[in-house]
Amino acid sequence: MKRESIIRLFAGTVILASLALAHYHSLNWLWFTAFVGFNLLQSSFTKFCPLEIILKRLGVGGSCGAGEKSGDSCCTR
Repeated sequence: MKRESIIRLFAGTVILASLALAHYHSLNWLWFTAFVGFNLLQSSFTKFCPLEIILKRLGVGGSCGAGEKSGDSCCTR
């Protein structure tokens, strides 16, 4: 699975989990939902994603993204 897909899967899971917690436990969990949404928004402009950095260091997933160096990309030939 590509790193970008892992990030989307993780973000979607966290958002749905925090919405469920807000519904069944406390409305304060909506702050966590807002944090994830804000992080997605800022990463679309700045190309900075903390989860991507963590996944890179762990060696999880590959990416063909434009932000990668040509030597690091799975698209190099």
